[in-house]
Amino acid sequence: MAVKVYGAAMSTATVRVLLCLEEMGAEYVLRKYKSSGPDLLREGNLEESAMVDVWLEVEAQQYDKAIATIYVETVIKPVFFGGVPDEKVVAESAEKLGKVLDVYEARLSKSKYLAGDFLSFADLSHIPYTHHIVSSPHGSLFESRPHVKAWWESLASRPAYKKVTTGPPTL
Repeated sequence: MAVKVYGAAMSTATVRVLLCLEEMGAEYVLRKYKSSGPDLLREGNLEESAMVDVWLEVEAQQYDKAIATIYVETVIKPVFFGGVPDEKVVAESAEKLGKVLDVYEARLSKSKYLAGDFLSFADLSHIPYTHHIVSSPHGSLFESRPHVKAWWESLASRPAYKKVTTGPPTL
């Protein structure tokens, strides 16, 4: 039986679900079916698995909070509610995101992906919001950091990314 996903293409939650399904599914599905696809959680190696968990936590607690605020203020508020972005909030969030990206830049100078030299769920979980922000005026936060830029270009070149994110631009 096939899974049907209902949601707006612009929804970061929908994109996250679609990316997971395209790459092999979310954590539960990855564990159940990992023998038929890439081990995006790296469960066969304790150290690598721990690094995936660390970067998933960084994404959830640091990266996501900053980038989601920028997205809500610059896309959701004006497009869906006719509101005006709070530039102070956007600037504060951009500064926070920049600090997180500085940490990413340092990490990515040592490995191709966040958890190591392998693609993991930690990398994929960054795509939904980043997809919208890199093509916005805040894309310079990514462009100005060469290792972050290369990491993003690697993620954006994946067939799953291209399949899930095709459609009208959001900004």
